[in-house]
Amino acid sequence: MAASPSIAASTLIEHLGDLPGARGSFLLDRPSTAERVADRLRESMVRGEIQPGWQMAEQQLTAALGVSRNTLREAFQILIGERLLTREPHRGVFVRRLVADDVRDIYAFRMLVESGALAHPVQLRGLAEMRAAVTEGQSAARRRLWHDVGTADVRFHMGVTTLVGSARLDRVMRSVFAELRLAFQLGPDPRALHEPFLSLNADICALAERGDSAAASAQMRAYLVAAQEIIVAAVDAG
Repeated sequence: MAASPSIAASTLIEHLGDLPGARGSFLLDRPSTAERVADRLRESMVRGEIQPGWQMAEQQLTAALGVSRNTLREAFQILIGERLLTREPHRGVFVRRLVADDVRDIYAFRMLVESGALAHPVQLRGLAEMRAAVTEGQSAARRRLWHDVGTADVRFHMGVTTLVGSARLDRVMRSVFAELRLAFQLGPDPRALHEPFLSLNADICALAERGDSAAASAQMRAYLVAAQEIIVAAVDAG
């Protein structure tokens, strides 16, 4: 059963307060304020702090973020366009609940992007992000923090796309990975969902660091085929 709007809003606002500059006047009197709000909410989705089905409570969010209701609604519209939120007539704005076809579509796109990124002449920043995410995931697994392992997994794949060195691709993929994390949230067992991929992330990272782009790309393709099956099953079960 989904959390009530009041519980969901209070939990979300607590997490938003942990993001740099998310509270108070940080967002006031800045250009592109709606985009900044959308960035904060999208990042919270990537971190797994927003659950599918939650209602986005306008009054509490405007107070927490220090923005007007109109600005928040503009941010909502950005995220609705990215298929992260949905507006229900006479009810409000809710976080989308993905279905199996959404997951298949995401993975078809990721197959092209991530396997291609690993075959591309790599950017060192992407390699550093991949290695940091592998280390973060392994550390979280040792402490049995499986939610954090999921966050590290998303960070790893963000690093993969960063290999290309395209700011446009990075922007697109932030939305894709936020949507993917919403699918992760539907899985009943985060350990079963994320633990199998810890070693695979490390293997792909090592291949990329050695410059074996063909092997890294091939391994990523096999990885994504297996991952899609697991996530589709998790979404169906959820």
